[in-house]
Amino acid sequence: MLENVGHSALYIHVPFCVRKCRYCDFVSYPYNESNARLYVTGLRREMELRLGDKHEKRWPLSTVFIGGGTPTCLSTKLLLEIITLIKGYYNLSSDVEFTIEANPGTVDAGKLSSLRLAGVNRLSLGAQACSEATLRTLGRIHTHEQTVSAVWQAREAGFDNINLDLIFEVPGQTLTEWERCLEQVIDLAPEHVSAYGLQLEEGTLLKEQVDSGLLQPCEEEDGINMYQAAINILQSAGLEQYEISNFARLNKQCRHNLVYWQNEDYLGLGPAAHSRLRRVRMSNETNLTDYTTRLNAGMLPVAWSEDITQENDIFETIFLGLRMTGGLDLERFKQRFGRSLNEIYPGLVESLVNKGQLKLRGNHLCLTPAGMLLANAVMCEFAPV
Repeated sequence: MLENVGHSALYIHVPFCVRKCRYCDFVSYPYNESNARLYVTGLRREMELRLGDKHEKRWPLSTVFIGGGTPTCLSTKLLLEIITLIKGYYNLSSDVEFTIEANPGTVDAGKLSSLRLAGVNRLSLGAQACSEATLRTLGRIHTHEQTVSAVWQAREAGFDNINLDLIFEVPGQTLTEWERCLEQVIDLAPEHVSAYGLQLEEGTLLKEQVDSGLLQPCEEEDGINMYQAAINILQSAGLEQYEISNFARLNKQCRHNLVYWQNEDYLGLGPAAHSRLRRVRMSNETNLTDYTTRLNAGMLPVAWSEDITQENDIFETIFLGLRMTGGLDLERFKQRFGRSLNEIYPGLVESLVNKGQLKLRGNHLCLTPAGMLLANAVMCEFAPV
């Protein structure tokens, strides 16, 4: 059993999908009822092992995120079992942010109503695109009409915090199509939008199609223009950019993701889930059989772990902090590490400010608009040597 570390963020990985998308390299398996039942039984056992003595005080949670995979490909009954487990083993704060990811093709009015009544108060819909051609290229199982329907059904169920995930730089996608999609998304009045540039990951069907010449990748300049269009259009609609890829209305930033970007502790449960607990990073077994076998033997299903050195902790705190438009809190950084950023990297901040890539805003260090376009290169200036 791990020591009670008092974390406040819980991630549950649901490793099932109706069908794997062509761009996805996350761990997921085709859904079937028997494996889903095996998974939920394992999840219960993992919670028991994590907490140990049932009389021990349960960890408090301020955010819960059920992701995947496609959590909503599970039956409503199994989803409610998972939510009941979470409530049974953890103390949820009165203002908990409780998110579930969903594919628009795997929800209906009944399922959404049940989830909302069970305490889920934030819905993250994987819209990804509005054009049917782009949805086909991505290998999605839903249509834009289903996205529209899912949003309205969620509103009817009482959800007042909805995120829509979008992807740009898709092969065949044009700037005009992307701008039209952004306008269509705005018409749905979401509280939050995540807009990600497509990453062609090794081992995915989409990368194989690009590498073989069946599909032509998006030109770099087009990708930059699409990203700028997202910033302009979404912010004009009242969705302020608060992280490189994320936009939200007032007080609707994703609190769970802020835990990641502030490099704080979180617990991940389920196959392939990752955790960061007291400067230890770990990940669970990815294979469902291996995951359940270890649990049945009374062992945590941790496949890999490493201690996070202070050097890496410093870099990751900077890297993640600069992703947020509010920037890296320099006072908080000094309190955490006992030294100022300038003490650790003498002259580097001044150099990047002079290059127009970083700026100081009060007690925060932020990327400039120019720096945001070169974000990874700027952040890597702080990499351990």
